[in-house]
Amino acid sequence: MTYPFLKGHGTENDFVLLPDHDGSIHGELPQDRVVALCDRRAGIGGDGVIRVIRTAALGELDGDVADQPAEWFMDYRNSDGSVSEMCGNGVRVFALHLADEGLVDTSVPLPVGTRDGVKNVVFEDDGTMTVDMGSPRLVGTSTVAVGERSWPADNVDVGNPHAVAFVDALDDAGSLCDEPGFDASTYPNGVNIEFVVRRGARHVAFRVHERGSGETRSCGTGACAVMVAAAVADGVSGPPADDVAYRVDVPGGELTVTWTPDDRVLLTGPAEIVATGTSTL
Repeated sequence: MTYPFLKGHGTENDFVLLPDHDGSIHGELPQDRVVALCDRRAGIGGDGVIRVIRTAALGELDGDVADQPAEWFMDYRNSDGSVSEMCGNGVRVFALHLADEGLVDTSVPLPVGTRDGVKNVVFEDDGTMTVDMGSPRLVGTSTVAVGERSWPADNVDVGNPHAVAFVDALDDAGSLCDEPGFDASTYPNGVNIEFVVRRGARHVAFRVHERGSGETRSCGTGACAVMVAAAVADGVSGPPADDVAYRVDVPGGELTVTWTPDDRVLLTGPAEIVATGTSTL
């Protein structure tokens, strides 16, 4: 079987996109196919796979998500084939593909269905996109560890779980080839782990080990979790009185995260489609 694919990235967090608008090509998207596509030597290579499908075509494949009030659904899988709730960089690449194909009106916000509900994407005049990622939840603290070293971490939920640890230097995270230690009782289903340093006023940088993918060059939901943890540490208790924006540096580029008075976290960054083709994997 031969089917089309695209390759894209958002701040070098890269994905294989599978256009499957009517749901007739990929069915339930088997785990072994996702793993094969993401293989950087024998496959196309990517941090994850995004199936581009109309919500109406989901049918019984994804249960309640088919009831979401959005024409398009982002079916996202990590590189190990596991299902993820949301991907902040991936949804921008998803939206760019729909715009490039003339399938959506870029003059108005684009609602995209995800396993964390509908996310609205705004196409900015400078070519970036802003995604309303919803309201963050701070759910206590835990501990993360690399080798013999450990740090306290803020538990932040932005649709998927994050443990955010502030460290002295990004090198403290080690190679991140292996998953850092974390509190399995707090996160029985795993967690995304961020190691964060301060760069200046409302300016942070981080490295991340993503659940199901390993270290990636960027993580959109991670940037949101990091920003919220940094803002709280800087004295913002709950939704701010006015918009609070942070520059968030990742190995693959730069993102802007804004926390609004109505308790929404907005993620702004670029996206790029770098290749199209057909696959037999």
